[in-house]
Amino acid sequence: VQLQASGGGLVQAGGSLRLSCAASGQAFSMYNMGWFRQAPGKQRDFVAGITWSGGPTDYADSVKGRFTISRDNTKNAVYLQMDSLKPEDTAVYYCAAGAATYRVIPHSYDYRYWGQGTLVTVSS
Repeated sequence: VQLQASGGGLVQAGGSLRLSCAASGQAFSMYNMGWFRQAPGKQRDFVAGITWSGGPTDYADSVKGRFTISRDNTKNAVYLQMDSLKPEDTAVYYCAAGAATYRVIPHSYDYRYWGQGTLVTVSS
């Protein structure tokens, strides 16, 4: 499956952005989907994930209550709504696809396919 992330940009602290990830290729609904982010000089971290059915979701503690992941299997797309953004949310955000399971696995090694990343910059 090929993934294309979009929607990044520059936003002031407290603002919102919505990231999108469009999938093509193999059946999108066969995959769990995740969002990860990587700030300069840091490792790539889990942000949010959603199972293949759109059921269980999971979030990093740092974004709980501010970010919402969703998917539309009819459009082969997954989204990340980011509200109340903080400067520490600044990073390149990646969408990823992994094997379908009944719970979200928040580890990058469980995701096989990756998009190219979209940069989110939050100014203070």
